[in-house]
Amino acid sequence: MPLEALLFDVDGTLADTERDGHRPAFNAAFREFGLDWDWDVPLYGKLLAITGGKERMKHYVDTFRPDFDKPSDFNDLVAELHKAKTRHYTAMLAEGNVPMRPGVKRLLKEARAAGIRLAVATTTTPENVTGLLEHSLGKGSTEWFEVIAAGDIVPAKKPAPDIYVWALEKMGLKPEQCLAFEDSENGIRASRGASLKTLITINDYTRDHDFSGAAVVLSDLGEPDAPATAISGTWEGLGYVTLESLKALHRS
Repeated sequence: MPLEALLFDVDGTLADTERDGHRPAFNAAFREFGLDWDWDVPLYGKLLAITGGKERMKHYVDTFRPDFDKPSDFNDLVAELHKAKTRHYTAMLAEGNVPMRPGVKRLLKEARAAGIRLAVATTTTPENVTGLLEHSLGKGSTEWFEVIAAGDIVPAKKPAPDIYVWALEKMGLKPEQCLAFEDSENGIRASRGASLKTLITINDYTRDHDFSGAAVVLSDLGEPDAPATAISGTWEGLGYVTLESLKALHRS
């Protein structure tokens, strides 16, 4: 089957959002609510094992803050914290503090021009996705994506494959017609669980993850003047990811 669609994770894949975006936004929300919680870079790396912001906060309290006296409305508090965190994060996006990763904008434009269908499959909120796309790619760029599968649209988050299964059903596509783009072990477990061939671009938080089953693992998507590094798998690119190289990967 020919390659018809590209499905992208967001955090860590489209942009390096985790360390310098979501983490400080969480901390700003904690301060706003008068909490003494503080997520430094190493701690946040551990917390990333848990997908979903609300789930991550609950895990943090259970694992790292057993001294915290949970109020009776703890779930409501977590929901309000998450809303505040999203507000802080989108403000950071508006200030241009979270740029796209190398090669992402170029590849999206190339695929779009060639009529390749695009979709997002992520555990982050729809507001975060919209904010990142519109501030990094321009107004109306959310419309580049036929489907934006995000947040709580399915009950089981990555590493469950549900978000990818949902996106494929919405697009009326089979896994063999698509390629997925991920950056983490939870991500590839989700994409491979949906039988999607997957390209991995690592980041500082995920370089030591287990990417078993990946078609190829790269440093990033690369640019003509800044080649990507192939870490594992067979790569027949020019030093940067193009649509033609993706079609060759899809056929292999």
